[in-house]
Amino acid sequence: MSEAKIGDADRAYFNGRIQKIETQSSVLVSSSKYLNHSGLRALISQEMLRRNGPDLPNTAYIPEVAQILHDLEDMPRIIELFEMEKARLPLFKRWLDRKSLSNFTIEETKGCAPGTLGAKIHDFMVNSGYQLDLFFQEIQVVNDFTYYLRQTALSHDIEHMVTGFGPNHGGEVALLSANMHAKSLYFHPELSNFFSRIAFYLKAKTTMKDALFYPEAMVVNLEAEFIGAQQGRNWKYPLMLVDWREYADVQIKDIRRELNITPVIDSRWDDTNRLCNEDDPNYGVPMMEAAE
Repeated sequence: MSEAKIGDADRAYFNGRIQKIETQSSVLVSSSKYLNHSGLRALISQEMLRRNGPDLPNTAYIPEVAQILHDLEDMPRIIELFEMEKARLPLFKRWLDRKSLSNFTIEETKGCAPGTLGAKIHDFMVNSGYQLDLFFQEIQVVNDFTYYLRQTALSHDIEHMVTGFGPNHGGEVALLSANMHAKSLYFHPELSNFFSRIAFYLKAKTTMKDALFYPEAMVVNLEAEFIGAQQGRNWKYPLMLVDWREYADVQIKDIRRELNITPVIDSRWDDTNRLCNEDDPNYGVPMMEAAE
């Protein structure tokens, strides 16, 4: 039995202002549309409290949660915010008007010079085992909103390449953090929140599971969150607004200089998946020694 006891004085301090509100409803109802969604309640509870077992990888049910969150959006308000920000932010308007997709192919990038973004993309598509097109693959671009969905999915791994935040536990947390901070500085708070909605969920569930089950991963998580925030707040503007096709033949070092990206170019996070992904063959192998 734990000696950690929550006493009456503690409950009185934190819970003293709780009011019981009666309702005639025969089912659970609250002022939160998210809490009212039984499927979302179940998924968030499971995904924040479970382990990353080999039977259910860390990425499980991301599409389902993302779909529910999108279904619950006030879309007329989101479209209104798009129009409002297009009028205020010329770069945002240009990005939406041009609708330039980063749907690069192996064939069109094979001749790019070493050190360029195009060469990096080519190497990724040929040798990584992953694909650039990782989400909203069936969406057809017919307006500003559908372009936003397609392009931000296509550019995710390109952002990994230019930031130096690799596709690993530390790098994913850092990239989430960087984008959240950059968008919060640039866009209207409501639109920034919308743009980061899924990222907030991913970061929250990752942080909770690290805190409950994976101590070494939590140390990495905190470092990555801090470094990501620093980098993102330094960007010239959010990377979602970059037309990467304009940079295919540009050296990555020059792209970083132009966009104020201070990359992580060492290997500090390369093997961090093994700290929290129980399907990793090296899961549980420690990475650090205790300080003396």
